[in-house]
Amino acid sequence: MGSNLLLALALMLVIEGIMPFLMPRVWRDTFRKLTEMSDGQIRFVGLTSMLAGLVLLLLLR
Repeated sequence: MGSNLLLALALMLVIEGIMPFLMPRVWRDTFRKLTEMSDGQIRFVGLTSMLAGLVLLLLLR
């Protein structure tokens, strides 16, 4: 179980690093827009992301 968690964390870091590595200007503009969003909008984005991840996990199991 612990090794799967570390593997998932490593994969997440690789995926998170792809956009800033390949398109730093687009990533910076996207991050700037994110900082201008309200707390509620950011929470909605986070909730949507978590739900999409859970659905993907359920589909893959």
